Amino acid sequence: METLQQAPELFIALVFLLGLMVGSFLNVAIHRLPRMMEADWKSQCAALNGETLPARPAYNLWTPRSACPHCGHAITPLENIPLISWLWLRGRCSACEAPISVRYPVVELLTGLLSAAVAWKFGLGVAALGGILFVWVLVTLAFIDLDTTYLPDDLTFPLLWGGLLLNLFGTLTSLESAVIGAMAGYLSLWLVFWLFKLATGKEGMGYGDFKLLAALGAWLGWEMLPVTILLSSVVGAIVGLLMIVLVKHDRRVPIPFGPYLAGAGVFALFFGREITQTWLGVR
Repeated sequence: METLQQAPELFIALVFLLGLMVGSFLNVAIHRLPRMMEADWKSQCAALNGETLPARPAYNLWTPRSACPHCGHAITPLENIPLISWLWLRGRCSACEAPISVRYPVVELLTGLLSAAVAWKFGLGVAALGGILFVWVLVTLAFIDLDTTYLPDDLTFPLLWGGLLLNLFGTLTSLESAVIGAMAGYLSLWLVFWLFKLATGKEGMGYGDFKLLAALGAWLGWEMLPVTILLSSVVGAIVGLLMIVLVKHDRRVPIPFGPYLAGAGVFALFFGREITQTWLGVR
């Protein structure tokens, strides 16, 4: 521990490597968690209808072993080294030569870089540990929402309570600011949701977005909410317009808002305090 305090570069490097390994696991969670949720929903619906679903093999974050979706080839440990294996395999399955999505190494690298950036900003301590867990969960939520438009309660609720617990000791913000941030985060998007629905008769976003912004408020405090909401809304609007104009995205198909909230939350973690102090005079 003392060595890491005296050599911050070593701490940052170790955290980067840890982030790469965790990013590999996050790829599994991003793929499997929505399917686990859907299986659970089917099971609940069957129970309500008095039906019994046929028994299925165990499927969770640990079982079965990762395999190629095209040929079923089980991924060996040497084929599961973050970044290196994908480059070594040239982005293809070693058995059937089917392409492996570039998103796998992207998630690994993104997780590693964000983890290292948190270690650099906060140094060795509780704040760094909390910030690293924060970005891990946000990466997972962003990519799940991007794929499925789900923001699982299994992630948003622990994130919210984790932020309040961390700030019980004033780690990233005061407990008062965290509690107000959680309430204001949820209610602000809840209000926007109902105003939009009353005006158009349509639902403009899901309840998962409310919970995610509440979690961001719990971690970062109410002072970070204006920066988070403004940045996510502007970036989301620009990307949405570009998708409609350039790739002819169907306007009736919803665009997930979670990735923009998550990205804005990460931005606020690194730069939000300086922005609010400079422009809003909030300390």
